[in-house]
Amino acid sequence: MQSNDARTLLYCVVPTTVVGGVGIAVSAALAGGKGALGAAFGAALVLVFMGGGLVALQRTARSLPHLFQMMGLLLYTTQILVLMIVLSIVKRVAVFDTKCTAFTLLAATLVWMGAQVRAHMKSKILYVEPEGARTSS
Repeated sequence: MQSNDARTLLYCVVPTTVVGGVGIAVSAALAGGKGALGAAFGAALVLVFMGGGLVALQRTARSLPHLFQMMGLLLYTTQILVLMIVLSIVKRVAVFDTKCTAFTLLAATLVWMGAQVRAHMKSKILYVEPEGARTSS
């Protein structure tokens, strides 16, 4: 993993984890142990899905740059479908509060996306090859 990719991942994981912790605390105060468990599941789900997707997309960009946009669309569609399946299974489970799961999942997803946008805007990735970097063949 390149340093700018690791930095992007770090910039996304830290605020999402903080929001997940806040969601767990608020859910524990409002719905007790079931709420805290549901909020923890929602935050973990976002970290696994979004983190795994970002790592997979970064590897694709490095090895197959011509497939980057198509891979991004495929990854997004797959994440939504798998998330829908997981949430349809989870809503039948009575172990935790589904409302706390949903609100924490939504908040963590929005924070992840905002942090990812900010990280990409702050990174200084060259999109043109500098004149001095070319090698003559």
